[in-house]
Amino acid sequence: MKESKLTLSQLEQYLSKAAWILKGPVDASDFKVYIFPLLFFKRLSDVYDEEYQQALEESGGDIEYAMLPEFHRFEVPIGCHWNDVRQTTTNVGQAIEKAFRGIEQANQELLYGIFGDAQWSNKNKLSDRLLIDLIEHFSQYNLSNSLVEPDILGQAYEYLIKHFADLTNKKAGEFYTPRSVVHLLGLILDPHEGESVYDPACGTGGMLLECVDHLREAGEDYRTLTLYGQEKNLTSSSIARMNMFLHGIE
Repeated sequence: MKESKLTLSQLEQYLSKAAWILKGPVDASDFKVYIFPLLFFKRLSDVYDEEYQQALEESGGDIEYAMLPEFHRFEVPIGCHWNDVRQTTTNVGQAIEKAFRGIEQANQELLYGIFGDAQWSNKNKLSDRLLIDLIEHFSQYNLSNSLVEPDILGQAYEYLIKHFADLTNKKAGEFYTPRSVVHLLGLILDPHEGESVYDPACGTGGMLLECVDHLREAGEDYRTLTLYGQEKNLTSSSIARMNMFLHGIE
């Protein structure tokens, strides 16, 4: 059975349901601290599996060949895959922390500190039952490159950031600038190939991504841009890095 591509509305519902599972023990303002890292972890595992499968087919089933680092954008160490956590039934939070730290250490240049510092093993807040429900919920969809448009995940991030701000009755402006404003700024800046762009309060990276889109639309090579962002909030800066990574900007 061929899996179909995930639509934006499916993804939005998927993430809203994850927030609903966390509701109660976790304050709405903290949802993003848990949902984004899990979404990113699932995505990394699925992309790794997809690359592995491609290399396996190319080599006529050579497992050692398929595991070679040159066929993977990043490394998922043994015991740190989504499926390893999914098979865990006790101390699930500890298994999540172990997987996160393992992936960060194996990919220090790209992913160091990217999963943030949430207390996954605090059982008063996150029981094994709750975490199992959350992991099973996230296991519904395959988030590999062939089934998810890179920018759909980026859009879903924006949707959730806005959604969480609405839930907590806080102004979203601290970590979410409306898309229309970001688009207007992109038009005013009008960046071109080979230039550098700096955002001194980059939040989750929307403005930097807008500059990339601006070049794409103009038919210019966005890979020649040099992007710089500065962000004080640890969660926002982690999301910005994930957001960039998910958009194929390393």
